[in-house]
Amino acid sequence: MGRRTPLFAWHQSSGARMVDFGGWEMPLHYGSQIEEHHAVRRAAGLFDVSHMCAIDVRGPGARAFLARLIANDVGRLQRRGKALYGCMLNERGGVLDDLIVYFLEDALFRVVVNASTRDRDLEWIRAQARAFDVSVTERADLALLALQGPEARARFAALLDAAEAQAVLGLGRFEAAVVRGMLVARTGYTGEDGFEWMLPAAEALEWWQALSARGAVACGLGARDTLRLEAGLNLYGNDMDETTHPLESGLGWTVALAPAERQFIGRAALEALAARGIERKLVGLLLEERGVLRAHQKVLAAAGEGEITSGTFSPTLERSIALARVPAGSADRVQVEVRGKLLGARIVKPPFVRRGQSLI
Repeated sequence: MGRRTPLFAWHQSSGARMVDFGGWEMPLHYGSQIEEHHAVRRAAGLFDVSHMCAIDVRGPGARAFLARLIANDVGRLQRRGKALYGCMLNERGGVLDDLIVYFLEDALFRVVVNASTRDRDLEWIRAQARAFDVSVTERADLALLALQGPEARARFAALLDAAEAQAVLGLGRFEAAVVRGMLVARTGYTGEDGFEWMLPAAEALEWWQALSARGAVACGLGARDTLRLEAGLNLYGNDMDETTHPLESGLGWTVALAPAERQFIGRAALEALAARGIERKLVGLLLEERGVLRAHQKVLAAAGEGEITSGTFSPTLERSIALARVPAGSADRVQVEVRGKLLGARIVKPPFVRRGQSLI
């Protein structure tokens, strides 16, 4: 039996198809993955993401520790409530995980990591923390929920009083506020606006039911995947892992090389790789023929061979799309091997969809 979120019983009673994901029993869909996808693009979709792991890093050495741990620069977090997306690397520059770090207090940061890497991440973080004056605490007492879509923020705010609603509606992207003991952040993984929030596990069902009563559609991992791929967002374990580095994974923008004196883990390896020249890049693909693009399909480019890392049929575009790692010199046209046939595809710059609108 896998791990279960505080909403497991609700998912079961609501007819969700449950699957294993990173050792957790999670809902894939509640009947129609396509309808759930469209609900997020058109109105508001509700996700249980309590399988993600929240970790509190506390102590006078917290900022210095995270400056060493993460390739992006936590020095940019100067105002409480600000958040930062980045990667945690090994010494070879490989991506151990991607994460979000929140600046809560002068000596307190919260880091949210992926479910599939939860145990390994905790072990790595605790090992690296030994050289710093910090404590590392897994927040297993918290649930994590997400409400996403063009109507998401308004529906969430409708459950708050006037002052609370003003606080959350005033948040900018990658900003968070504490409301009713919850950390509410204007972040997401769908290419739509909305909130992700962390709250006591015992309160998760009440909030879930209240938002469902206001028309938010429960969405599973299936819709979450098609939405994030349309948004051009990487999935750990597919589009990057510890055998790949950020510079070949479309994540070079998350690597902060300034200030030069900040020696984050993996910096020397990335600088050496950049000096030699990056041989591969992550690109978007749009299939120009009938078929469905899937992970691990072979990509043939004039510059050499590549591979699809994530692929799906896009419900919004009604076309097949993918992320693929290809030789750095690849031009605008490639072929993809689909069920023994070579089909034509066009290289495009992700995202494919933003705020419900096609970008291709």
